[in-house]
Formats: sequence, structure tokens, C-alpha cells
Amino acid sequence: MIDQWVREALENEAHALYLTSQNVNEEYVKAVEMLKDCRGKVVVTGIGKSGHIGKKIAASFSSTGTPAFFVHSAEAVHGDSGMIEKKDVVILLSNSGETAEVLNVLGIIEKIGSPCIAITKNHNSTLGRRCNAVLSYNYEREADHLGLAPTTSALLQLAVGDALVVTLCKVKGFTQESFHLFHPGGSLGDQLSRKNTGSDVHS
Repeated sequence: MIDQWVREALENEAHALYLTSQNVNEEYVKAVEMLKDCRGKVVVTGIGKSGHIGKKIAASFSSTGTPAFFVHSAEAVHGDSGMIEKKDVVILLSNSGETAEVLNVLGIIEKIGSPCIAITKNHNSTLGRRCNAVLSYNYEREADHLGLAPTTSALLQLAVGDALVVTLCKVKGFTQESFHLFHPGGSLGDQLSRKNTGSDVHS
């Protein structure tokens, strides 16, 4: 029974990923173009599980040559929004698109004048209507038995963020050498060092 539950959870999330991949549209193209043309930094904001996902997305951008940082939505309305500049591009995460703290940050961003990208399940939400590009995703239910815990939705936010990161890498011509510049340490750095010097690589 336990193995069946594990399999059902994985299949639920895999199906949701497939549905989302089949609905990639011009909004995604617009978002990548915005990120490519960004002359400042990429700022990611969210709260709760979306906040945790946002931290990873920001880290992935930075590690692949696009300067980025995460701002917690609640802290942003208590002064941290001062880190955001007009030349930045802001990515806002909210599954519902109606999260109060995220919408409060959006109000500040609109006054600053930064272009913004929404990652949300609801294209027609308040967040979706007010952002320059809306990356919406599709899923039938969360993976837990109650259909409440942010599981499938969190995975989709992460996957959409990853898709932006890897697509931007291709658009900007990010190379293995570039990757090594930002990853000189650890086993990955060692592997890339040996590969760049022509040494045999086995890990």
C-alpha cells in the first residue's frame, strides 16, 4: 500500500508537469526576452512554500551567470524593497495569485517601475492581470491525500523557474567554461577542472 501511495504522488506530479509543458505559450517567450534584456538584477519574491521555491530559483539564476537575489515578500514591505531598482526584473510567485503579501510587494514594484513576471496557477488572478508576463501552470490537485499541502503546485513553480533559467542560458550562450567560473569548488568544480584540462573524468 505504501509503495502505491508513493507511486501515486509521483505520477500526480509527473502528469501535472506534462500538462504544463503542453501549455507553454507566448507569455513564456515574453518572460525570457524580459530577462535577456534586463540591465539590473533578477529579483524573486514570494512567501511560504513559494518563498522557499523562490530562493532556489534566484540561486539558479545566479549560478548560471544572471545576477539574482531573493526578497521575502513580508520583509519587502518593511524596508527590503529598497533593494529593488527600476532596471531590475522582478519575478513574483503566488499559487493563487491573490496572496496579500505578494500583492503588497507588487504595489511597491509598480511605483518603482520594474517590469514583473508572475508565476501562478491563475492567469486571471490579481497578480496575473497586473504583471507584464504571466507564466501559468496546470494541475488537477495537490499530491497529498487531502489535496491541500503545497506539493504539486510547488514542484510546478520550481519547474517553471528552472525552465526560465535553462532557456536563458541558451539564449545568452552560457558555456561550460562560464559554469566553471561560478562553480570552482566541490566535486562539480573538480570534475569541470579536470575536463577543461583534458584529464579523464569519472565520478
